[in-house]
Amino acid sequence: MPATASSTLDLPRYLARIGYAGPLTPTGDVLAALQAAHVAAIPFEALDPLTGKAVDLAPAAIDAKLIEARRGGYCFEQNSLFLRVLRALGFEAEGRIARVRWTLPDDAPPTPRTHQLTRVILAGRAWLVDVGFGSAVPAAPLAIDRAGAQPTAHEPCRLVRVGDAWRVEAEIAGEWRPLYDVEDGEPPAIDYEVGNWYTSRHPDSHFCHQLIAARTTADARIALRDNRLTIRRTDGTVDQRYLSAEEIEAALADIFGLAVEPGWRPAIERAATVEVAV
Repeated sequence: MPATASSTLDLPRYLARIGYAGPLTPTGDVLAALQAAHVAAIPFEALDPLTGKAVDLAPAAIDAKLIEARRGGYCFEQNSLFLRVLRALGFEAEGRIARVRWTLPDDAPPTPRTHQLTRVILAGRAWLVDVGFGSAVPAAPLAIDRAGAQPTAHEPCRLVRVGDAWRVEAEIAGEWRPLYDVEDGEPPAIDYEVGNWYTSRHPDSHFCHQLIAARTTADARIALRDNRLTIRRTDGTVDQRYLSAEEIEAALADIFGLAVEPGWRPAIERAATVEVAV
């Protein structure tokens, strides 16, 4: 079933999952509040690709995993769920697909279409909103028609036109760094399926080789990459340490709220031995 297909969404259970009890009218304030609650409560994680398990984009499968089982997921799961939530609440919303540019040099060739996010129209104005870009996820909806920096609870972001796409950038340590290039127009469902296959199965996908988890709260970005745990707070302080296998398991449970599965143990033990470049 395509990522944008409808399903019987249990909206109250979703709202309980993200700990949101505020207004539900389709306004900008509600959109921002839902985004913030989602990324704080539902962790970004890619344990399934790392352990060889297929990522199912059927709405029922995503709901069972992210809501009922209290797991996390990556962009195709997170943002397809968020898109259905927004539509259920009356928002005018469409999916979008992007080419990731994060950590790449400026002259790097085009990347595959492997990131899903959402476009929302509010009072005739278009916004991009994302709940599935890991530790660098934009922390607020971004107005497409606004030039220059846009403040968020974390780094400022901006949109820059690059050819036929909008490049989303974040200002990190005084430097504007590209996150991804968002293509115009709502993509066909097959683009999500192909992007999901590449991200979860292709040998070049880092999700198949690295243990990755992230959460973004109101005051901190928390990222686990193999055995390196990094906490970057909005006050500018950074804590970073390397974890043993037992500590990785504890972090997945205590920090990211995941019920650690026995089948994850080989990947956790491998991650504990990795030397992660700074």
